[in-house]
Amino acid sequence: MDIFRNVLNFGAGPAKLPPSILLEAQKEMIDYKGLGISVLEMSHRSSDFTKILNTTEVCLRELLDIPDNYKVLFLQGGGSGQFSAVPLNLIGLKDFKSADYVVTGAWSAKAAKEAEKYGKVNLVHPKLGSYTEIPDPSTWNLNPEASYVYYCANETVHGVEFQLVPDVKGAVLVCDMSSNFLSKPVDVSKFGVIFAGAQKNIGCAGVTVVIVREDLLGYAQKECPTVLDYKIQAGNCSLYNTPPCFSIYIMGLVLEWIKNNGGAASMEKLSIIKSNMIYRSIDESNGLYVCPVEVKSRSRMNIPFRIGNINGDSDLEKQFLARAAELGMMSLKGHRSVGGIRASLYNAVTVEDVQKLVDFMKSFQELHQ
Repeated sequence: MDIFRNVLNFGAGPAKLPPSILLEAQKEMIDYKGLGISVLEMSHRSSDFTKILNTTEVCLRELLDIPDNYKVLFLQGGGSGQFSAVPLNLIGLKDFKSADYVVTGAWSAKAAKEAEKYGKVNLVHPKLGSYTEIPDPSTWNLNPEASYVYYCANETVHGVEFQLVPDVKGAVLVCDMSSNFLSKPVDVSKFGVIFAGAQKNIGCAGVTVVIVREDLLGYAQKECPTVLDYKIQAGNCSLYNTPPCFSIYIMGLVLEWIKNNGGAASMEKLSIIKSNMIYRSIDESNGLYVCPVEVKSRSRMNIPFRIGNINGDSDLEKQFLARAAELGMMSLKGHRSVGGIRASLYNAVTVEDVQKLVDFMKSFQELHQ
């Protein structure tokens, strides 16, 4: 395990994978379970890959207790592909071809903009001056004629996270869970569609999980590309076209790792511990570290903060990042659109990793206060 000891990866995605998964994938890279070939070379129509696909789905269903009336799809195109796929599949659920969007950060804003190509988009609350809070759902202006209500459970750029599933008065609820998927238990039955890119908590880039309720299939618009049509992909068991085979294989390994480490409930307990460690360091820094997000909307997955003041002292932040890099802490630079610092604490990031970051934050504080 020595090869993993020199770097602590706090990247926002693609993110850290459990070292045991990397070692297992390395061992099977050339010869998968004695077949003499790699998963990278394996036919997606073979019985061996079908077993990988089915095992991955079964494990995911078990971890989230997914009801039988939901289909699980393994697709390509990432979350951004689903920004198009969701309206193309669902906006025709009602004749008005409209949808409600909750915009709380960069990714939900991009999703709403994409949906405007296919129908009328209603923003359920006034545009926010800054993405630092989640407007109270009781204040949302939901359109009863909307085909669905869309929100992003965790905004990776701005560090804003929904802690509870919003009440949308029985409407079809669609959620982008890309960056907090399987970081905590979730009641799938409350949703019409859940989607998540794998490269944060459940694997590597290349595969996107889509969980869709069966009664929502078959409403795709005529202009919907076949590869984005949920009904066709469900009917072909995600094999309408060649799927991202290796990414699905890695996901299967990670899901098994989550299961063996206590499941989503255990991931949530660790997530609370890890995020509280960082937030405590920020809140007890006498103003050296500043998190712009209101306390009740703070993300457990992505923690943005500035150094020196709310707008950040560029010299201090450069020093912080440079020294962190010297200590083997990588990918702490904030998103290019907001700057500052961002620590991402996905499932594979350990409490020990976070403690080392906290220790560094304290030592940096002692030097600069």
